[in-house]
Amino acid sequence: MKRRDFIKKAGLVAASASFSPLMFANAQSSRFRFGMVTSWPTALDTIFGGATNTAKFLAEITQGDVEVEVFPAGAQVGGLEVYDAVSSGAFEMGHTASYYYVGKDFAHGFFTSIPFGLNAQQHNAWVLSGNGQALWDELNERDNLIAFPAGNTGVQMGGWFNKEINSAADLQGLKMRIPGIGGQVMSRAGANVQVLAGGEIFQALERGVIDATEWVGPYDDEILGFNTVAKFYYAPGWHEPGPCLGTYVNLDTYNSLPEDVQDAIRTASHAANVQMLADYDARNNDALQRILAGGNVELRTFPTEYLETLEGFTDEILEEQAASNQLFAKILDDWRPFRDSIRAFHDISEKAFLDYAIR
Repeated sequence: MKRRDFIKKAGLVAASASFSPLMFANAQSSRFRFGMVTSWPTALDTIFGGATNTAKFLAEITQGDVEVEVFPAGAQVGGLEVYDAVSSGAFEMGHTASYYYVGKDFAHGFFTSIPFGLNAQQHNAWVLSGNGQALWDELNERDNLIAFPAGNTGVQMGGWFNKEINSAADLQGLKMRIPGIGGQVMSRAGANVQVLAGGEIFQALERGVIDATEWVGPYDDEILGFNTVAKFYYAPGWHEPGPCLGTYVNLDTYNSLPEDVQDAIRTASHAANVQMLADYDARNNDALQRILAGGNVELRTFPTEYLETLEGFTDEILEEQAASNQLFAKILDDWRPFRDSIRAFHDISEKAFLDYAIR
């Protein structure tokens, strides 16, 4: 694994936590260069764009004082090795999905997506205006990391299958690529779960190594070619109703930076977070119509009974984790009432409008 140089010339003093780009106009005697490893292939331009947009916005905010070199999955480290690479200090920054690392601690699942949980708008509310960021900080600090929201796909699709799914019984023995807590739910339902990085999925599905996969939605799924090797396309993405991706920063590196640079990293990440969701919302329907026009794919909706079964398994897993993991329990005790409260309001606002408008 290569190690990126962290170059800091003398002369830049810590500025006020209140950010202004003008600070950088008067502080050109210093320069920062970072390497960012990611979990994404370049072909997935929208999700990889979460990383490149963070780098772009950071350079713009700091008027070029901070430069970030972005690496696709596999160029420096594997797509699922980003967390460890940044934690160790081998790279200063990374862009990845926290739920890839539930094997380290189940609590990481909260900061990408919990099955049957928050959508993108609700997740942003919890992290940015609730207690989510502070809880994420507490989790990441143990591994010398800090992270900020830097992308969201919106509600995903339920996945590609090579057989019809009429009930949870149809999952017995099914080989499916699905990470995070959603993967744990599917495993409990009888599926043989695998976790593969994005660039590895098509070949596994084509060769029959897996029978089904989820990824994101029509725009990315068309790029990856899933519509050419699977027949049934299911909705909704119960497992990822609002999956957030993150800019990860080595905490030692982050703490060594002036406050205005810290603020710039956070601001650039938040801007990338908004941009990715907008891009997916703008592109997904056109891609879906192209997929369906091909005539080889059948669009299906998961049966209600099937979803209720998986939601029951989700609740079981959350309770079991809370009983054995103190930090998970702490986060769940904050996340769940926030979910219930924001849903109650959205039921009479967002949902009521959409029920009328989309009819």
